[in-house]
Amino acid sequence: MRNKKLQILIEGAIMVALATVLSLIKFSPLPWGGSITLLSMLPIVVFSIRRGILCGFGVSFVYALLQLGLGIVFDGLIGWGLTPGMLIACMIFDYILAFTVLGIAGMFRTKGLAGQVAGAAIAIFLRFISHILSGVYVFASAGKLWDGFETDNSWLYSIVYNASYMLPELIFTIAAVVIIFRLPQFKNISSVKD
Repeated sequence: MRNKKLQILIEGAIMVALATVLSLIKFSPLPWGGSITLLSMLPIVVFSIRRGILCGFGVSFVYALLQLGLGIVFDGLIGWGLTPGMLIACMIFDYILAFTVLGIAGMFRTKGLAGQVAGAAIAIFLRFISHILSGVYVFASAGKLWDGFETDNSWLYSIVYNASYMLPELIFTIAAVVIIFRLPQFKNISSVKD
């Protein structure tokens, strides 16, 4: 039993490290913010599918804390000029909640590939919702995203802004989940563990 717990801790630490490194590899930083990464959510999603949502939430919470730290160091989160209340809300919605919900990916893990894909899609969709809520309630986002698209509706602005990077992230991550959980070469590393 002790070896199993140690194995899960080591596996979780490796997945958090891998996800963190992948989050730093950005294919397309968008001009108004957000970016498309190299499958940064995939290690956390795979871990949750393999180990279940309890372990998944633990690992995704650690990942969320690391993303918050990276947001402070690399994105200058503290220097954005937010009020203390807005800063705390931003930390919660854009980092802690947004990345911790990835742990729910294992919710249908025993239902085969369809369940694994559904769990991953739901987890990423919940992250998207968390970012939308931040855009609406923390930043009250509105304005011009690109030539020809400007709105005063903070819901529409936040949905379009966050979809610009979250939709590609969702598509790429789901495609990778399908590949990993279908290929026989990955059978041992991608199989559901109890």
